[in-house]
Amino acid sequence: MTTPLGPTPLATPPIAITMGDPNGIGPEITVKAYADPRRRPTAIVIGDPDTLARACRITGTEVTVRPVDSVAEAIHSPGVMNVLAEGTLPEDLTPGTVDARAGAASFQYVRRGIELALRGEIRALTTAPINKEALRLAGLPYPGHTEILAELSGTSDYAMMMANDELRVVLVTVHQSLRTALDALTTARELDIIRLTHRTLRAGGRTGTSPRIAVAALNPHAGENGLFGREDLDIIEPAVRAARGEGIDASGPWPADTVFMRARAGEFDAVVAQYHDQGLIPVKYLGLEHGVNITIGLPFVRTSVDHGTAFDLAGQGTADHTSLLTALHQADDLAGTETSTAAAAGTGLPIVVPTDT
Repeated sequence: MTTPLGPTPLATPPIAITMGDPNGIGPEITVKAYADPRRRPTAIVIGDPDTLARACRITGTEVTVRPVDSVAEAIHSPGVMNVLAEGTLPEDLTPGTVDARAGAASFQYVRRGIELALRGEIRALTTAPINKEALRLAGLPYPGHTEILAELSGTSDYAMMMANDELRVVLVTVHQSLRTALDALTTARELDIIRLTHRTLRAGGRTGTSPRIAVAALNPHAGENGLFGREDLDIIEPAVRAARGEGIDASGPWPADTVFMRARAGEFDAVVAQYHDQGLIPVKYLGLEHGVNITIGLPFVRTSVDHGTAFDLAGQGTADHTSLLTALHQADDLAGTETSTAAAAGTGLPIVVPTDT
């Protein structure tokens, strides 16, 4: 249900949670995470109040949905969820289905969050999952959150980092076919990602002044000196060499079938992976519920879940909200009470470093 409770100003800017695709599990895990007694940070939700109220009923979550028009109107009281309404959803949306209208709505939630973050009205943004096909059907040319965040914040130097307690992985290429990802690999791109990873980890405060960055090879056995392809020799190795010349503790290319195990054992602070599945399979194998997606290079902190919209579970009330809760706590740790590099020092995970873009 909704309530007309009066506003109570917050002591510090809240973290905003976008509820994701309305037809996926985003609304359900959002209300579960919001009501979870383990939740630390003050938060607001950007989404649709009616959908979230329905998610409360489906999941049996006892929280009162309170629509607000601005962050300033939000209150922080047990059992009350502040929701910034962004448009009105049609009543015939069906959970578990791909729908252009749901895709358009999920984009609007993210865009509102970016605007609030850039104005400093929120101190971090945590996102529930969106659906790439729904975005495409809505005519939105974005393959995922990362590209939306980068374009709308005016950021050109950015990357996706997936992290848990055991691994940090940064991707050189992200949401594209394997064939086009291979064509996109260049020495300049490799070097940019190594530099960004170095800056991010160094600012995080837990890896020392010279974080150890392993670069995964593209080909089996790192190409066997060209026998299995020359990309590792001609593209990746020159980037590693150039990074080392700049004082960055980078090494590789290391065979991808062992480098993640070495990083997990503590030999490296992060692994730069060449393409989506090479880097994300090791992280996700360790448990979706503990993985966090961090966009590094943005002028604000952004974290997200390590899973998709799970249409097969939508509307059943059974989706696990642990990953969203973890992402929310990581955003809290990284942002602190200020959106700054200093606020994230000592959190154990890399922070998002503002760029000059």
